[in-house]
Amino acid sequence: MYEIRTLCTGAERKEAAALVQERHRWLTVRGLPMPARADSPALYRDPQAWPAGLFEGGLLLACMIPQLAPDLGWGEGPCLYLGSVHTLPDCSDDTVRLITLWASDFAARLDVPLVRAEALARSPLDVDPIAPFLRRLTDMGWEVRDPGIGRDGERVARLELAAEHRPGLSALIGCHVHDPQPAAGSWCVT
Repeated sequence: MYEIRTLCTGAERKEAAALVQERHRWLTVRGLPMPARADSPALYRDPQAWPAGLFEGGLLLACMIPQLAPDLGWGEGPCLYLGSVHTLPDCSDDTVRLITLWASDFAARLDVPLVRAEALARSPLDVDPIAPFLRRLTDMGWEVRDPGIGRDGERVARLELAAEHRPGLSALIGCHVHDPQPAAGSWCVT
């Protein structure tokens, strides 16, 4: 069984920072675009960020920072924003599929209509290396919006996913993620 949970301990946040660094090395070796933000691993060490991780049998497969973002500067209306998403190298597709299912359901339970995310896109969206990745995302239900400048000031592909209740998902993915609503401070446990 998989589990997505808030990274509450220093050890969990340190493990996520190491995953981000490993992902950056993997991208560099392959000559793929890397985030310009050099302090990406530091985001995961910050307990105020409420990062979350996807685990399988205790192994961290991915990490992200879920936020409620009513205004990203693009798109309209409230959403669940998945920021700084990083996956364990060489197991991205299945991991992204699991994150997609979870995020769609989590957004529905938060009563927001959309999930939004950004994918680094230094090239036009129909050119390698981003084009095959975006095709896989659209196959998973994501809609690719016009490219633009993202939250970190870099050129990105803007992504949206409809929120959808998935009642049977808890049999596959346990959810123990801090509710990103600033005033609530509650926990989502399914």
